[in-house]
Amino acid sequence: MNIVIAPDSFKGSLTSIQVINIMKKAIKNVNPNYIVIEKPMADGGEGTIESLLTATKGEKFPIKCLGPLGEEIHTIYAIVELNTTVIECASIAGLTQVPINKRNPDITTSFGIGEAIIKALDKGCTSFIIGLGGSATNDGGLGMLLALGMKAWDQYGKEIGPFGRDVHHISRISFSELDSRLAEVDIKIASDVDNPLCGEKGASAVYGPQKGATLAQVKKYDLALDHFGDLIEAAVHKSIKTIPGAGAAGGLGFALLAIGANITSGAELLADAVNMEDAIRNADLVITGEGQSDEQTLYGKAPGYIASLATKHNVPVVLISGSLKDVEKLSSSFAGCFSIINKPLSLESCMEHADSLLYEQTKQIVQLASVIRQK
Repeated sequence: MNIVIAPDSFKGSLTSIQVINIMKKAIKNVNPNYIVIEKPMADGGEGTIESLLTATKGEKFPIKCLGPLGEEIHTIYAIVELNTTVIECASIAGLTQVPINKRNPDITTSFGIGEAIIKALDKGCTSFIIGLGGSATNDGGLGMLLALGMKAWDQYGKEIGPFGRDVHHISRISFSELDSRLAEVDIKIASDVDNPLCGEKGASAVYGPQKGATLAQVKKYDLALDHFGDLIEAAVHKSIKTIPGAGAAGGLGFALLAIGANITSGAELLADAVNMEDAIRNADLVITGEGQSDEQTLYGKAPGYIASLATKHNVPVVLISGSLKDVEKLSSSFAGCFSIINKPLSLESCMEHADSLLYEQTKQIVQLASVIRQK
C-alpha cells in the first residue's frame, strides 16, 4: 500500500516533520513493506520554512531581530532556489513566543518582520515568501513598515513607536523614506485566512481575542486600524483594506499589500512546492492532520487543501487532529476524522503526550485500512 502522509504541525506540541516521523513509525509497525511518501505541510504558519526546505534546495540563515515583545531574539529565515527568501512570522512575531500572561496586542510588534526583510535585501534577495500564520500582533503592520523606512507621527508631531498601542495615535504617515529596493522585488504572502482589515470579520474582531485583546480593545483596534488603513491607502493610491487576507496576522497582510505584495493560499503554495498532487494521484491512502480541526479547516488550512486534492483523484483521505469540532462538516471532505485523545485528558497532558497519542491513533487507522484493503 502506498500511503502519503501530509500533516501540518500540531502547534505547540509537534512540528510537521516530527508528526511525519511518528506517523511513519506507526505505519511501518503495521507493515514494514508499506511505501510511505513524506510531505510535510504548512499553510503560512509554523513549519513553513521547514516544509519549503524539505522540498527545495535551500539554507537557513540565523538572524537577530526584535521579537513580538520588542526584545532582541535569535531566529532564522531561509533562502531557497531562485534567490527566494522565506520568512515565517510565527518564528519572529509569533503568539507561541509570548507567555499567556503577557498576551496583549498593546505591547506586541511586527517590527522584526521588517528587520528580516531588510537583512534579506542586503543579501541581494529579489523574491520573498512571507508566511503570516501564528502572529501575536494586531498592529496593522505598523512595526514592520517602520522598520522598512515608513515614518509616522501623532497629532503633536511626535514620531510614533512600533507597538500595537501606538497605532491608536497615528495622525500622519510618509512613505518617502521607505526602502527603495522594495519596488524591485516580488513578495508573495502565504496566508490561510481571507479576512479583511476591519469590520466584524476583520483582524481585530476575529483574531484579537486569542492574542489577549479584551472586548473594549477589539473595538478600539478596529477603529484605529480603519484610520491607519485610510492613511496608507491615500499614500499608496489604492484600496486594499477590504482585500481578502488584508486582516492576516493582525493586519500585517494589509501592510504587505501596501508595499506591493500578492496574497496566495499558503497551503496551495506549499503543496505545489512539494509536488503534492503527483504524490496523491498515485496513493492508496492519504493521512493529514493538525493540532485542532474545525469548520475553518476546510477554508484555506493545509488539511482542507490536502482533502481537496485527494477527492479530485478519488483517494481516501483521513484527518488526525489533537482535537476535533464540527465533525459532521469535516466528514463531508474526509473519509474519517479522528482525535488523538483516547481518554479524558487535560490540555497540558494531551500536549505532553502528543507523540505517543498520535502514534497509537495512526497505528489503529492503518490497521483498519489494511483489513479493509484485504477484503
